Parts: sequence; structure tokens; C-alpha cells
Amino acid sequence: MNVLLLGSGGREHALAWKISASPLLTKLYAAPGNPGIGRVAELVKLDVADHSAVAAFCQEKKIDLVVVGPEGPLVAGIADDLRAWGIRVFGPSKAAARLEGSKGFTKDLCAKFDIPTAAYGRFGDLASAKAYVEKVGAPIVIKADGLAAGKGVTIAMTSDEANAALEACFDGAFGAAGAEVVVEEYLTGEEASFFCLCDGATALPFGTAQDHKRVGDGDTGPNTGGMGAYSPAPVMTPEMTERTMREIIEPTMRGMANLGAPFAGILFAGLMITESGPKLIEYNTRFGDPECQVLMMRLKDDLLVLLNAAVDGQLAHMSIRWSDETALTVVMAARGYPGTPEKGSAIRGLDEAEDGAQIFHAGTAINGGALVANGGRVLNVTALGKTAGEAQARAYAAIDHIDWPQGFYRHDIGWRAV
Repeated sequence: MNVLLLGSGGREHALAWKISASPLLTKLYAAPGNPGIGRVAELVKLDVADHSAVAAFCQEKKIDLVVVGPEGPLVAGIADDLRAWGIRVFGPSKAAARLEGSKGFTKDLCAKFDIPTAAYGRFGDLASAKAYVEKVGAPIVIKADGLAAGKGVTIAMTSDEANAALEACFDGAFGAAGAEVVVEEYLTGEEASFFCLCDGATALPFGTAQDHKRVGDGDTGPNTGGMGAYSPAPVMTPEMTERTMREIIEPTMRGMANLGAPFAGILFAGLMITESGPKLIEYNTRFGDPECQVLMMRLKDDLLVLLNAAVDGQLAHMSIRWSDETALTVVMAARGYPGTPEKGSAIRGLDEAEDGAQIFHAGTAINGGALVANGGRVLNVTALGKTAGEAQARAYAAIDHIDWPQGFYRHDIGWRAV
């Protein structure tokens, strides 16, 4: 099979690494990719936003499957456009990707189909949103409705913080994504990431993980796209997994089909495990980043076989095998992240670091023959262990070999499990 992978981050490197191991694979292309992905795929200079250019490339190279990594192209409808050209795509339609593209859409779906989630209000103007905050009080959660690269959510512990977050949204801090906001009840409990491989009719559980969103040790500082993750998530017991499937995933699959937008692709539920059970925080319609990295390390089956089954509507006949080991990834970020990261600093020592870990490139580039930082989250140092503590020790031991003074990372990834 000839496969085209779209994207350039750590998630896409993990997918490329796993796809490249498949006996089904003839040739793997990646657009635009990164230097790490370039070790297992041929990098292509394609404008992913130009759907007709992507389609023309697929026809020229006889691409059998397109795997869409990031959410942006999915919400923009790339899967529909490529399918119109007769090209097989792993990823949801534009209508189904609304589960990630509009938080308000997802909240309304939950209300309509009785899916447990936080109480909420949707607002298109500042005054009514502030009035709702005044009525409900803090702590409270403010979310930009649209895609904001993981940065459009504020957990406001006071009404003043909530109002400042609302003002930022309506003042254009997140562009069009903040033109409408969702204001939510603050939930307490333990967060978990739950994944399902879906083909429109069947949802097959695809592993669990826990992410670390805050930039600093001890879960301090601003939210990020994710500073590290581990899998499996201990809080997702067999009973909690069964409840999540029955109370959240299956009603969502039925609801989307009922709306004429059956969901096919990867469904990523961000959950809060509360005293009364699992509640949906949000949906993503692609693999998490950095959760994908730990899932790919533990997956024992051929990823390409599973992706094909999802595209062909054959998941009812499939099962998935996982390693019993724990996988843990630590994100190394560039100084300045999650604000404006410093780019261009040289990174050395990866060969020594990879002796006991797998390093996925997230924001790197080659400049004058040297590997340099080219983004906020730059490297994902990922290791396996019989326990979370062993995986953690191996990941941090690998980091000790990396020579990158301009980088930083959290020192406590996996603390809950350890």
C-alpha cells in the first residue's frame, strides 16, 4: 500500500513510526512532515490546505490511503474533498469533525442524547456570558467554541478570571474560534483520555492515557497542548471503561448517525472521572498529542490493518492487543512556550538518548546540517517499562543525554501513576 500521512508534529511522527513497521506498506509519504518523520517516510512539500493539490498528488503517486493527523484539515473538510476524488481517507467528515470543531455543537449533542457532561451555556456576546458567570459563580470554565490549538480553555477560579477570559475571547485572542464561547460548570475528579477507533457504526476501544496540560511541575502555570502523557490510565478500570462506552461513546455514535453525520476515524474523549462516574469534558476527532505517542508504543497490532478496517467498515470483526507495559512520554519544549517559543537553537545528543527510549520529533528542523528547534513542543522522549516508575526513569535517563540548553521539560510526568 502507498500511504500519505498529513501533519508535522510528534503525533504524526508516532503514526509514521508505527505505519512504517507494517508489512502492508509499500511506500510512506508525509506532508509536510519533520526531520524525525523523514527517517521513515519521504517528505513532500504539499500545502495541506490546498485539497485539490493533495488529491492530485494522491492520484499521481497512486496513494491507497490518506491518514490525516491534525484537526485543522479535518474540520476544513479534507476527508470529504478527497473522498469526492475517489481517495480512501482515515478521518471523519467535516460534519462529524464538528465534535471537535465546535464545543457548542458537542454540548448540544450531549444535551439531546443524554450524555453525561458539565452543565453549560452558549454565548455569542460578552454581556450575556458575563451575566451567566455572575449567576453561576466561580470556579467555572471558559472555552472558545472553535479550534484554538489547545489554548482556548480557561479554568477560572474567580469571577474576575472568568470575565478576563471572556473578554480575551470576544476581543479576538483566538480569532474566529472565540466568536462564540461555552461557559461550563467546573468538574472535580481525575481526568483521563479515552480513545475509540470508529467506522461509522462500530466503536472499538483504543486505549487510555493521562495527559499533563499545565506547563510547570506540580500542575502549575498556564495550560499547554500537553507536556507529557502515560498509558494506560489507572483510573480507567474495566468497569469505568464499560461505563464510558455505554454512557458516552455509544450514545455519541448513535447521535451522530441520527444527525446524518456518522463518525468514522479516531474518537478521543477527554473525560473527568467524578464521584458519580465518567463525564465528557470534550471530544477530539484525531489522535491526541502527546497521547498518540504512548499508545503507539504499547500497540501490539499492525496499525495499518486497523486503519483499513475503520475505513472499510470492518471494525465489528476486529480486536486490538496491547502490551502490558506502561508507556510514558516527556515533552521537551522551547524556552518561551506556551507563549512565543525561541526557535533555531541546536539540539544534540539524540543518538545517545535513543539507546533506551524512542524520541518522536514534534517541532524540529534542519538548518545548515544541524537539528534545531522549530516550534513550541519540540521533542517527545518516550519509554516503556514494567511499571509507570520504570518507564518514567527510562524517559528521564534518556533526557539526560540530550544537549539542548534552550529546552525545558516537566520533571514529574506520570506522578499520579507512580
